[in-house]
Amino acid sequence: MLKNVDPNIPALEIKNLKKIYGDKVEALKGINLEIAQGEFYALLGANGAGKTTTIGIITDLVNKTSGQVKVFGVDIDEDFSLAKRYIGVVPQEFNFNMFEKVIDIVVQQAGYYGMPKKVALPKAHKILDDLGLSDKKNTISRNLSGGMKRRLMIARALIHSPKLLILDEPTAGVDVELRHGMWEYLLNLKEKEGVTVLLTTHYLEEVEKLCKRAAIIVNGQIIKEDSVKNLLKSMDFETYTLETNKDLKEIQEKIKNFDQKDFEMKILEDEIEIVVEKKQTINNVFNKLSQMGIQILSLRSKGNRLEELFLRVVKSG
Repeated sequence: MLKNVDPNIPALEIKNLKKIYGDKVEALKGINLEIAQGEFYALLGANGAGKTTTIGIITDLVNKTSGQVKVFGVDIDEDFSLAKRYIGVVPQEFNFNMFEKVIDIVVQQAGYYGMPKKVALPKAHKILDDLGLSDKKNTISRNLSGGMKRRLMIARALIHSPKLLILDEPTAGVDVELRHGMWEYLLNLKEKEGVTVLLTTHYLEEVEKLCKRAAIIVNGQIIKEDSVKNLLKSMDFETYTLETNKDLKEIQEKIKNFDQKDFEMKILEDEIEIVVEKKQTINNVFNKLSQMGIQILSLRSKGNRLEELFLRVVKSG
């Protein structure tokens, strides 16, 4: 059983973490990160940015080149056997035995942490019930749907009551209804049990819903970190999609010679997208489009503002 730790100690503390692979590829270039206890934190980045390498080092699957990692004050170089007891991991890939029963997969994981079966079994039943897998306990795991396999991975990660839960793309391939159910479960876990969560995801609406803070990693460097609220406030633009009275090909021709210094216009497959600086009112945009003979029939704000920010930061980085 893990002892309580000083609540002022960070759940995760990373200092000047570097990773250079044998061919001199710098996967991590001295990143610094600190996550408070009980926080729901997002690490955002494109494939190859360094997210998975960072997680690999925290969980001792990847050897770091230099730097320091502490989990609840425990240096992973000094006592990883203790540090790993604080950690539960849900990796991107399904890595359990596809020919074992669901209940057996969870109970066996408990055994790796020295938990007796008589203790692990009722706890496994409870977690599976909470995750909506109660009627699948004796099912061979290969017969589960993709969403159920994801939930099984979460159940397995939680069996030893970790204080830090690392979720690497936890809802990839999961339909919207199941994703929302998983969000609700994870938020409840954080609120009721104080679990700290480190999340990587491509579904950036999850970040807006779940996380208070986020960091963006590009080419092995964290180039922006702040509260999600402040990240959104820092955006000096708004993106809209619109419908007009003109054929898209005709508009494509019109905008070739039009000065777009005040806003950007893109012709997508079946719609028009404009990116407007906040200093510009939407009426100014309407007027400029009217000068081109383009009448706006409908306009809507594009959904995921954090995704827009992420893409722009990555592009500039």
